[in-house]
Amino acid sequence: MANARKIKESLIKQLENKSANVEHFLGLIDDYIWYFKEEKEMQKDIKERGRTYKALSASGYPIEKENPSVKNAVVYNKQKLAILKQLELTTDNVGYDDDDEL
Repeated sequence: MANARKIKESLIKQLENKSANVEHFLGLIDDYIWYFKEEKEMQKDIKERGRTYKALSASGYPIEKENPSVKNAVVYNKQKLAILKQLELTTDNVGYDDDDEL
């Protein structure tokens, strides 16, 4: 499984291959990594608490609530995809160096 450091290095390399490694785009990569980490935290929470969890209502009755991490994970993933689109990084234009292994 890829970690944030490897993903960041890969995205920067893709920008360098396109001669587009300017501050604005590098900032977007930092944003992408933030969303990546947040999404992983949401996934961890979903694994721990599940899609729903038990809580007490205001009147003291037990209820089952939807875990907000499910919705947040989707939002973070959509934002990551929007950043990749803005950077024009797709599977169609991935560049590899000679020393990269597939």
